[in-house]
Amino acid sequence: MQALFIGQSYIDITFLTDHIPTGDEKTVARDYAVSFGGNAVTAAFCCAKLGVVPDLIASVADDWLGRMFIDMAAKYGISVHHRKVRESSLSFIMPNGDKRAIVRCRDDKFAHPFPPLNLQGCRALHLDGHLPDAAIHYALACRSAGILTSLDGGGIRSNTHDLLGFIDVAVVAERLCEQMRLTTAEMLIYLRSRGCRIGAVTLGERGMIWYDETGTQRFLPALDVPSDQIIDTNGAGDIFHGAYMYSVLTSPNATWEAHFRFARAASAYAVQHLGNEASLPTLSAINETQARFGERRVDLSLIGPRQSVEEAAARGGEA
Repeated sequence: MQALFIGQSYIDITFLTDHIPTGDEKTVARDYAVSFGGNAVTAAFCCAKLGVVPDLIASVADDWLGRMFIDMAAKYGISVHHRKVRESSLSFIMPNGDKRAIVRCRDDKFAHPFPPLNLQGCRALHLDGHLPDAAIHYALACRSAGILTSLDGGGIRSNTHDLLGFIDVAVVAERLCEQMRLTTAEMLIYLRSRGCRIGAVTLGERGMIWYDETGTQRFLPALDVPSDQIIDTNGAGDIFHGAYMYSVLTSPNATWEAHFRFARAASAYAVQHLGNEASLPTLSAINETQARFGERRVDLSLIGPRQSVEEAAARGGEA
């Protein structure tokens, strides 16, 4: 096992349409895609596509959608350790420019405890906070063994505060800031207070605010993909996580800025494609995307002052 990813699995149905029918209506979509889904799950598929195949603990049902998911994982060589549920989870996704609307149908009533795994050889763990008991167990085990731990904080979960105490790299969404009523700067302070060595808040099309190994706050603008080339932003953040995990595993001595720049190009590639599977980049696609697009210009005053985490804390910004 090179790496372990843990998360809720979905089958994603993504469709492009100009109109959502209501009442007794019908419409025909312009295009659609059926793919695997889920935050850590999509990150695992991205990491595998790039060349480092992780193990995956995920919800799996004994139904035809569950068998479809297992077939998808087998195509990428991913070993799936089942957390059994009665029904597979589904996501219905309608992209709209740089936004997307999602309806989720989720079964997270697990029939059995999470599977116990041998972590020998494992170098990194990536979580999305789902399967909360498994997330806490393996985060603690990996932290104790000196294995890098990473969290995709897309939203607040029942165990978020406790889980962050065992996380080395926390990359959270702006949505989590809103849920916790924190500014982005306050969120970085909070992440640092929980012991996260690297902390970041993703800001969608604007980029990412984060602090590095020294605690210095930084801003990484997004690549400037023209709006008419953006097809589907769903899953781009998950691919960002999967790409930096790949970068860490293959270039462990590189800086986190280098890891995040690599991941930024992966997500910029992703938004130009429909559905998660088509959005998975190759190494050559990432290199081409980096060369093709410049950085988006952003008014930093809309994000907040750039300052060190220590300075912010000294000014009374503790969360």
